[in-house]
This record gives sequence, C-alpha cells and structure tokens, in this order.
Amino acid sequence: MVFERSLLSKVTRRLIPFMFLLYIVSYLDRINVGFAALQLNKALNFDPTVFGLGAGIFFIGYFIFEVPSNLILERVGPRIWIARILVTWGIISSATMFVNGALTFYILRFLLGIAEAGFFPGMILYLTYWFPAEARGRAVARFMTANAMAGVIGGPISGLLLRMNGAAGLAGWQWLFLIEGMPAVILGFVTLAYLPDGPKHAPWLRAEEKEWLVSKLQRERGDVRRRDHHTLGQALRSGRVWTLAFIYFAVIMSFYGISIWLPQIVQAFSGMSDLIVGFITAVPYLAATIGMVLAGRNSDRTRERHLHVAVLAFVGSAGLVAAALLTSPVAELAALSLAAVGIWGTLGPFWAMSSEFLSGTGAAAGIALINSVGNLGGFLGPYLVGLVRGRTGNFALALLALAVWPFIGGIITLLFRRRNGNEPQEPQ
Repeated sequence: MVFERSLLSKVTRRLIPFMFLLYIVSYLDRINVGFAALQLNKALNFDPTVFGLGAGIFFIGYFIFEVPSNLILERVGPRIWIARILVTWGIISSATMFVNGALTFYILRFLLGIAEAGFFPGMILYLTYWFPAEARGRAVARFMTANAMAGVIGGPISGLLLRMNGAAGLAGWQWLFLIEGMPAVILGFVTLAYLPDGPKHAPWLRAEEKEWLVSKLQRERGDVRRRDHHTLGQALRSGRVWTLAFIYFAVIMSFYGISIWLPQIVQAFSGMSDLIVGFITAVPYLAATIGMVLAGRNSDRTRERHLHVAVLAFVGSAGLVAAALLTSPVAELAALSLAAVGIWGTLGPFWAMSSEFLSGTGAAAGIALINSVGNLGGFLGPYLVGLVRGRTGNFALALLALAVWPFIGGIITLLFRRRNGNEPQEPQ
C-alpha cells in the first residue's frame, strides 16, 4: 500500500536518525570505560578482577531501576522521561573523571546504571507507539545499529582523547569521560523540543496520517490484549516473558563481555598503541552494523524471528570459540568480527519477537523486565572475563567461557519456538 509505505517512511526519517543518535551516545557512555581502562587500570592500579567488577556493576543499578523507570515513562510520556535520563546519565558519566580508587569507581558506575535505567526499553516501547508489527523488526534493527556504530565511531574518538594525556593537568582517561559525557546532557534538552510523545502529538503528520497510524496500532494492541499479556501482573507472571529474559541474558553475557574488554583484547594480541587500538576495534563493530541491518531486514521480510535469533546466536558462539583458539592477529580480528555479526545480529529480531505479544502496561513492564534481567549478563559477562583473565593471564579461556552463553541462548530459542510457534500464541 503506497500510503502506508509513504507514512512509515516519513516516520522513519523523522524519528530513527534522532533515536539512533541518542543510542550512540548511550552506548558510548557504557563502553567508554573499556577504552579508558587502557590508561585507567595502570594509573589506579586496578587488576582485571577489580576492573571487571566495576565495569559490570553498572548493570546492577540498571537492573534495580529498569522496570520502575519504564513504568514512569509510560505515565509521564517518553519526551520528558527520556530527556531526564539523558541529562542525569551525562552528568554522572562526566563525573567518572574524578574516580580515585576502586570504591569511587564502583559507586559512579552503579549510579550511572541507575541514571540510564529505562532508556533502552523506553526506546523499544516508544517504537511500538509508531511502527506496526510487520515493520517493527527493521525499525528496531535500524535503531539498534547505533550500538555497533558507537563502536565504529567511539573507538577512534576514544583513542584520540586518550592522547590528550597531561593536557590541562588531566589524564587522557579523564578527558575521555569528561568530553564523552557532555553530548548526553545537550541532547537531553534537544529531546524536550524534538521528540513527540506519540503520533497524536506529531506536528509533522497530517490529520489523515495520524488517524490511520493510531487506528492501525490500536487494532494491533486490541488483538494482543485478547490473545496475550496486557497488564503488569500478567507480564510479570508470564513464563514466556521470563524465558525471553533468559535468552537475552545469554546473549548479553557475551555482548558486554566483548564490548567492555574489546580494547584490551585487541591490545593484547596486536601490541599496538592506544590510538591504533581505537581504530582496530572499529572493525568488529563495522561488521556488526552490517549484520544487524541485514538480519533485521530479512527477519521483517520473512516475518520470522526465532530462527534468526537462534542461528545468529550460534554464529556468535562460533566466532568467540575461533577467537579463543586462533593465534594470528588478523585471524583473531576476523573471528571477533564474526562473533560481533552473530551477537549483535540477534538484537533486532529478538526485540521484534518480544514486543509482538505485549501491549499497554504489560509492554512497559514486560520489555523492561526482559531488558533488566537480560542486562544482568552485562554485569556477569565483564566480571567473568576479568576473573578468568586475572587467574590465567590471557583471554583465551575467557572467550571460551563467553562462547557458552549465546550457544545456550540459541538452544533455548529453538525450544521456545517449538513450544510456542513462530507467531504469538495463547499463553500456556
């Protein structure tokens, strides 16, 4: 239908680039600690276990406040709440420049998790306000390619900022936190002016476009309500929601295990300077970007989610195993890129699959619950790598330990598909 394609194209042009930019800033503020570690660990005498715990503790604060934050977003509206999240996390991210020991490192990372809680599931929920189910996988994938592009952009930028070591009496890692936290604060105020709460509040949509989009989405939500979880209690009691949360946990274990440690992994096998490491780390993220776009497009074209998630999870696991066993720097970089394609590629189909059977408060709570439980893997993944690295002195066994998790996630996804089918069914 020409009208529908034209309308969704307009919505995409208006929203996705801005949301993409917000997510780049969000993801960069999460993983820049991995680049800072190239100097931070030596300056403050952090061993791998201390760094892994501090990097991962972000997700404990994130986990605790995720569901409440998303419920507040649904109540007060995305525009105000997303702006609040941006401003507070930007301030705390910049304040990480004042870390002077393990305790302050743990505290600020924990506070950053609290500040950012609700941003990502809020964005996923926000997409359900605009995109019908058949277009949502592609929209999610386009939005989520930002976390891969953040690595493409952030690696070189972080490498350059680390070269400011000594400028104005600050270390390079301090400049990195200070400068990379500022865009979130600025974009928080831009969000208040730019982001509409929903189609009804979009001045750039014509009356007939608003009416068609609102009617289409309301019909979808009505179908979901008749068929699935649409209250907070139902979402929290749903076995499928918890199964999806565990699948996401398994993927995120490796996702953040790699993201946080990638600069140090690359430096370990390449022996290059901080600046060159920043550029080399862009390669796996570039591969991940391509994988995410292709996976999201094909998942929408076929309207299939489960097999996409499972197969890509297996690809990610295989890439991590290869990275652990190979010794050539070029081959190891290629294996890490393959792992990134698989792990990052699961995200668009996964979130399209998860959001297709939730509506209303159930969507706000269910999406936030899946994301918050899943992101506990963001705590355990980096900590696991630090623990194994600290005891073995290398990354090989750590990569093998990470590889187990997406493999488990792929198996559970296939079992989930076998029980529930490819499309949402009445809960058992």
